[in-house]
Amino acid sequence: MADAHLPLLIRGATLLTPEPAGEGDLLLAGGRILALGGRIEPGTGFPCRTVDGRGLVACPGLVDSLVHLSGGGGEGGFQTRTPALVAGDALAAGVTTLIGALGTDDVTRSHADLLASARALAAHGLSAYCLSGSYRVPVRTLTGSLRDDLVLVPDIIGVGEIAIADHRGSQPDVAELARIAADARVGGMLAGKRGTVLVHVGDGEEGLSLLHAVCDRHPVPPGQFHPTHGNRHARLLEEVVAWVARGGSVDLTASTTPALVEAGDVPAAQALARLLAAGVDPARITLSSDGQASLPDFDAGGELRGIEAASVASLLQSVVEAVRGCDLPLPAALAPVTSNPARIWGLPRKGRLAPGCDADVLLLDAGDLALRATVAGGQLHRFGLG
Repeated sequence: MADAHLPLLIRGATLLTPEPAGEGDLLLAGGRILALGGRIEPGTGFPCRTVDGRGLVACPGLVDSLVHLSGGGGEGGFQTRTPALVAGDALAAGVTTLIGALGTDDVTRSHADLLASARALAAHGLSAYCLSGSYRVPVRTLTGSLRDDLVLVPDIIGVGEIAIADHRGSQPDVAELARIAADARVGGMLAGKRGTVLVHVGDGEEGLSLLHAVCDRHPVPPGQFHPTHGNRHARLLEEVVAWVARGGSVDLTASTTPALVEAGDVPAAQALARLLAAGVDPARITLSSDGQASLPDFDAGGELRGIEAASVASLLQSVVEAVRGCDLPLPAALAPVTSNPARIWGLPRKGRLAPGCDADVLLLDAGDLALRATVAGGQLHRFGLG
């Protein structure tokens, strides 16, 4: 449309930054938030598009800590490889910022393809970043060095998924995982990035013990690691409490299947509610979709029984379930998918509604929390919005 690049004024919405900020207006221009709160009058000669926000909740676009942007899977053979993420799927799910990673397959999937997928999504107003490494150690990288990846490639902001407690991982020892964390930390420092290490935690009995051992034996702060799949089973969720208490953080996986729940998966909304009830620091919890990954169902002997693909839509669905099914306040359900991951990944303009932040905004129905519109990089995408 001819006016697509005009400033956008959202009138009279209920503002969640994600903290409650009352009812008011939100003015977006040049891909940033210019002002919010009260009634905003841009002034004569300031043309802009206007959206009626009455009856809607305006909140930050979702920040998804783990998405397989270029596709994933493959544990059941070539026919089980999942496709790359389509921009429209992310926009329709309210996800405006994505952290892309490789997983099990670093043979037919590459960091070059991951980077290309991230940049393709950016053409639609989405913000997509990449992680160096994969399940395998020694790590595979784009440039041949973790430090070089972090320092020389702006899109690469961390490392992962490094697999532990999983039969698909390379079974790294304490020294090896400490070196990965050190390289990520130094590379991040040199580039002005967090250099967070995303750790895939499988269902092995060792759980988070390797992370504790690294931090016990080496001067690696627990906050350097961000273990994901913390809701894989109740036992691991209990371990998370102690891990966060010593200064770590945790990521809960929103996507699951009935078979995985039967095997022990704790749905993300329920896991979030349990952790908050246990007194876990809410600022150290994130949720991610694991979008485009395979969701394999292995038997006790490690044989594959079935496989499904994860969806980015699970992230917003978990937020709604946390509010409507677990009685959490909406701000408490939003923080793990907005401000928390933005801080943990070192993205200061993401996950918040504030002047100067990126113009990534969701408009949700105030009644059922259905998504009515996604604004990504200032570009408006309507989903049932009049």
